[in-house]
Amino acid sequence: MILLFIENFRISLTAVFANKLRSFLTALGIVIGVLSVTLMGTLISGLDRTFESSMSWLGKDILYVSRYEWFSGMEWWEVRNRPRIRTDYVDKIKERSNYALTVSPVMQRGASLSFKDKKARTEIFGTNEDYMETITTNIAQGRFFTRNEDRSGSRVTVIGDGIAQAFFGDKDPIGQYIKIDDIKFRVIGVLEEQGKFLGLMSVDKQAILPLGAFKRIFSKRGWMRLSVKVPTEKMDESLDEMYAVMRHIRGLKPGQKNDFAINQTKLFENQYNMLKIAIAGTGYAITLLSLIVGGIGIMNIMFVSVKERTREIGVRKAIGATKGMIMSQFLMESVTICSIAGLVGLLLAYIFSIFINKFFPSTLPITLSIYAILMSMAVGIISGFIPSYRAANLDPIDSLRYE
Repeated sequence: MILLFIENFRISLTAVFANKLRSFLTALGIVIGVLSVTLMGTLISGLDRTFESSMSWLGKDILYVSRYEWFSGMEWWEVRNRPRIRTDYVDKIKERSNYALTVSPVMQRGASLSFKDKKARTEIFGTNEDYMETITTNIAQGRFFTRNEDRSGSRVTVIGDGIAQAFFGDKDPIGQYIKIDDIKFRVIGVLEEQGKFLGLMSVDKQAILPLGAFKRIFSKRGWMRLSVKVPTEKMDESLDEMYAVMRHIRGLKPGQKNDFAINQTKLFENQYNMLKIAIAGTGYAITLLSLIVGGIGIMNIMFVSVKERTREIGVRKAIGATKGMIMSQFLMESVTICSIAGLVGLLLAYIFSIFINKFFPSTLPITLSIYAILMSMAVGIISGFIPSYRAANLDPIDSLRYE
């Protein structure tokens, strides 16, 4: 049995490489199909890793109270006219909420940072001493500012790893002075390296200031949100309670629309899942179409191969070859063409994934690679079955007479 398999494989390879161009053109649909499904899987795998990392940075146990919904079809002017979020909401939420573990106000705006002749344009944040409890990042060097530094409006700052590397390199940044919009701030801490949010925007280029200094120096420029840390296991209850608390703080009557938004990572997850479905649907559609076209091409070329080798089939039957032997030979040839095409598609996908990884985190999953090869082999079996069956049932006498 093993010897028969090896012999059929040898004959298949001989037949495939005897007609290289014909075999290549025939298998092109399979190559495209395997390339499509593997690239789709590679992209989704990279997206999954990046998304999980980004959601970890946002915090799955954090509710973000803001004027704006992250994803909304509301008119801009309607959202723009909503009352601002105020810092006094922090104490009111702490008093009225049973689930709020930490409440941190966060003001944000763009600013220019500079150190000597080095400059950077980035985002700065004004917040209180509880801010570190609402994010998953730790302090890599130095410390975070204290409540007294916040209340007194001290000009101190905690910078991201990207700013520290750009401004100071291997030098110790603690105690150094940088300028934020031409105003001096003393560096007291550096955050751990975090990478890029969703693989696109670096979160290492930021500066965090005490809210007191932020409001005093930059006035009310920028926008504010509240980061509310709640128990992970009580997320749904916390969300419902936060809506009730905020409506009470805002003085909204029953029936009035909310003039605020409470965002959470679940909104990102819903949007991300829709994106994945769209990518997967497109990839599977292209793959299916390519495999159908490729399978039809394989079937046609196998019919041609059977016709060209009719006399050979008659000779083999005359010397004792059974129907099973003839059928397995042509099935092997069909499977060999598809398998080689699958390997070529897989190799191209691997090369493309290396190139894509330079711009967007991506990996080619091993399980997907195996699935792609098995899929191409299955197409070979399906496409080659009818031609192989016809070859196996040819009359040996008629075959020997065939010219």
